[in-house]
Amino acid sequence: MKLSCLQENLSRGLSIVGRAVAARTTLPVTQNVLLAAEQSQLKLAATNLEMAISCWTGAKVEEEGAITIPARLLTEFVNSLPNDRIDMSLSQRTLELKCSRFEARISGIGAEDFPPIPKVGDGITTKIEVDALKEGISQVVFAAATEESRPVLTGIHTEFEEDRLTLAAADGFRLAVHKTSLLSPVTDKTDIIIPARTLGELNRLLTDQEETVEISINQSKNQALFRLKQIELVTQLIQGTFPNYSQLIPQSYATRAVISIADFLRATKMSSIFARDGSGIVRLVITPGAELTPGKITFSARAEEIGDNVGEIDAMVDGEPAKIAFNVKYLSDVLAAIHQSQVALETTTASSPGVIRPVGVDNYTHVIMPMFVQW
Repeated sequence: MKLSCLQENLSRGLSIVGRAVAARTTLPVTQNVLLAAEQSQLKLAATNLEMAISCWTGAKVEEEGAITIPARLLTEFVNSLPNDRIDMSLSQRTLELKCSRFEARISGIGAEDFPPIPKVGDGITTKIEVDALKEGISQVVFAAATEESRPVLTGIHTEFEEDRLTLAAADGFRLAVHKTSLLSPVTDKTDIIIPARTLGELNRLLTDQEETVEISINQSKNQALFRLKQIELVTQLIQGTFPNYSQLIPQSYATRAVISIADFLRATKMSSIFARDGSGIVRLVITPGAELTPGKITFSARAEEIGDNVGEIDAMVDGEPAKIAFNVKYLSDVLAAIHQSQVALETTTASSPGVIRPVGVDNYTHVIMPMFVQW
């Protein structure tokens, strides 16, 4: 193997695939990154056996070949080099790098020992706009469970039906559901569970330079592929049955308050200062307005032995007065993920779930279980 490429291109490629390098593993080669010189490109790949990322970058290839090199060592060395041309050559299993007046020799493991990157063939294939997918992932991924006690809840339930994509995540305390459109319809309705960590990594890879993402699903192999211009991400799917979340979404409400997101976020962040030392609880009291005065929401949080705070914001309130308490982090997470200027908060009783929806669009629903408090 003998080739040359630009330092900035190699550094960018290593940062992309580096997210898939195994952190702790019994298979040392998965802590390496695969470098393969192919035609006029350098292919970089990394895998932790659950997810694999491949990236292609331009290079001047004199001799084809492949090797795997310790990812962390290579990345740190390349990132410290000047922005210049890097010349690479392989002698047996030692990769030599030269850039300007700097050089290094790094021992690697043969490419034949690197786990093969899955090829996702037969199954459904569709396309989606990058912005639509980014918004969908951003609005659900934080609601997935992080504990492994129920593996299906650590994933995102992903449903393809005709030209619609529905993403849903739940952790037992909250539920996020986002619906968006596909650019090309699917022939068969398909639902799978994609690890939330994988979609989080995919979200970081989606940039303004990309316009569309091609998605391929092979349920028989239990794999999904996301293809961008110069990047491919392959993931294993989570097996199991996702809860029937539609029955968790309240179909009616007794009180509906429409609030400015900026005001709602400010009041929530202020309450969180005290709530984090008081079980994370923020109390909301919703009061309808009179004829000429707007309604209001009063926020309060209390930390024993430290203090408390009270805040008030205007709201357009429809229905009865209401009281409800939430985990302040769950409230902050959903408000930070919505880009509209207003949201609607729908409540029934202090012990029933609260529902948050952006005003002006009907593609997102977020349900939060209430906290039980003494009023």
